[in-house]
Amino acid sequence: MKQEDYGPISGSTIFKGISGRKAIIMAANTRITTVAKGIFQAAKDTDSAVFMELARSECDLKGGYTGLTPKDFGERIREAAEEVKFDIWALHADHITIKNGDATEIEQTRLLIDAQVTAGYTSFAIDASHLFNFEGKNVREELEKNIQVTTELAHYIKKRMKGEDFGLEVEVGEIGRKDGHGLVLTTPEEAVEFIKSLHTNEVYPHVLAIANGSTHGHVYDDKGNVVEQLSIDIPQTIAVAKALRDNKLNVGIAQHGITGTPRDLINQHFPKGDIIKGNVGTFWQDVVLETFKVYEPGLYKDIQEWTLEKYRAANPGKSDRQIVDGNCKFAIKEFFSEIYTVNEDTEKAIQAMAYAESLVFFKAFSSYGSASLVRKNMS
Repeated sequence: MKQEDYGPISGSTIFKGISGRKAIIMAANTRITTVAKGIFQAAKDTDSAVFMELARSECDLKGGYTGLTPKDFGERIREAAEEVKFDIWALHADHITIKNGDATEIEQTRLLIDAQVTAGYTSFAIDASHLFNFEGKNVREELEKNIQVTTELAHYIKKRMKGEDFGLEVEVGEIGRKDGHGLVLTTPEEAVEFIKSLHTNEVYPHVLAIANGSTHGHVYDDKGNVVEQLSIDIPQTIAVAKALRDNKLNVGIAQHGITGTPRDLINQHFPKGDIIKGNVGTFWQDVVLETFKVYEPGLYKDIQEWTLEKYRAANPGKSDRQIVDGNCKFAIKEFFSEIYTVNEDTEKAIQAMAYAESLVFFKAFSSYGSASLVRKNMS
């Protein structure tokens, strides 16, 4: 195969290839791209399709909080895929988030999409879930602004892709949003109304991100200790997926906020085939930082001290551990040069850890063999 054969393929091609299978495709959110080679090697060895992604907050025209622009991210991930010689992966723009939906924000979003398309992205996630109208008199009114903005941006992506296939993810429930009763969950009615409305507007997403009890990042107890995430509401997720199927709406569920969810629970209880995309993000950052503790203790200490100095005042009542866990992601850009010039032994350890952990995720997601399914569908 030629080197260019290892570039990203369309997200839609991957979703079509696994259609009808009880499998989840991992979407690895690699804030520090050193893990990418290990993830790709595990994908190759287990014949698992994979998405590689960063969100708008992490990777924008100014580098987000990772220091990576879409061009930088695309180049680094491509290089890792080419080194490993792995071909069934998509380059995904996670959480293209719209928070107020005004003309300025939409224009800035178009510029970001332009950069992502130029960088060779093959899949996109439009997240206008923040535009929920709490004063709406019915579900349609509550979702109207989300529908409108999602439609506008989806059509813009289609125009910019110039006939090339791409994956499309949309979001109906803001992940981790709470009210006075706890985490707010997406209802089957909301999911169906949202997707039906998008179809009416000639927008056909492959996956739908819903609010089903997960949160991004770590979960803590009242003492600030990291605990397992057990809040994902599996019956509600199944109910949403069933409602979509019953209405003949061909869209799977994207599960966000998997970090901290026990993988044996994922393996034995997640509704695979209903959930078809599983985002794993903070976990990969943890792999790097845990390795730094042993291989680069000076750098780890610098990251820890910078984070505490910068964010302690804004987090009264929280333990140092919780402050570091919740905010060390902002140190990635600050220590960009140091992170990407560590010793070769450190890089090898990070990649080995990423490889081993990916094997477990791919097994828990039942994605072994999914790459061959996609190749077969492409031929």
